[in-house]
Amino acid sequence: MKIIAMIPARYSASRFPGKLMKNLHGKTVIVRTYESAVNTQLFDEVYVVTDSDIIYKEVEVAGGKVLMSKKEHDCGSDRIAEAVEDLDVDIVVNVQGDEPFIDAVSLEKLIDVFKKDTQKEIDLASLKVQITNQEDIKNPNNVKVITDQNDFAVYFSRSVIPYQRDQDVEVKYYKHKGVYAFRKSALLDFYNTPMTPLEAAEKIEAIRYLEVGKKIKMIETTVESIGIDTPEDLENAIKYLDNV
Repeated sequence: MKIIAMIPARYSASRFPGKLMKNLHGKTVIVRTYESAVNTQLFDEVYVVTDSDIIYKEVEVAGGKVLMSKKEHDCGSDRIAEAVEDLDVDIVVNVQGDEPFIDAVSLEKLIDVFKKDTQKEIDLASLKVQITNQEDIKNPNNVKVITDQNDFAVYFSRSVIPYQRDQDVEVKYYKHKGVYAFRKSALLDFYNTPMTPLEAAEKIEAIRYLEVGKKIKMIETTVESIGIDTPEDLENAIKYLDNV
């Protein structure tokens, strides 16, 4: 089973333009992310896939493997799918380009899902983390996920799910972390399927997989990643490295 990591990397970002090229203790964010993925030793190959000449040259100069997107894409899955279409791989892990502090333990759990799936019944694996703060639960920027009793995703939403109608019933809420492991076939099916209605309504790409019948195994993690979405996040990441 050949397992690779793909790091989708766009230069533009609405909240923090050019964030992947910002300096993080002497290296850019994207180079730190690439090196962190390689250092996990979980993957046969690690690639950055980008639409930016600037990012392409940055990764290339750092000695990394980088691919240039040939088309415009609306989401990371599409960008990765184009890149892997002609590659001989079995499992593709999507590593977020703006998360340089990679949680190797959680990634290994995602990969183990496929190693144990001898019948090849699982199409994707992804991560969820329990949230208890009401502000986090109600925040539409936090995508929530509900699962069945076997931890397969039932639905993802920006709304509060499940709705706790009976206050005497204990309810747990889980945030979806946008880290995926795909079978290559499922990723290409996604790529060749137009955006689905619920996906369009919620703006959550994971919903498209559910709408076309794919099975998504959710793995619970307790690790909250340090993503870099704002200048403040970058400052916090710098402080974190100052103390490591």
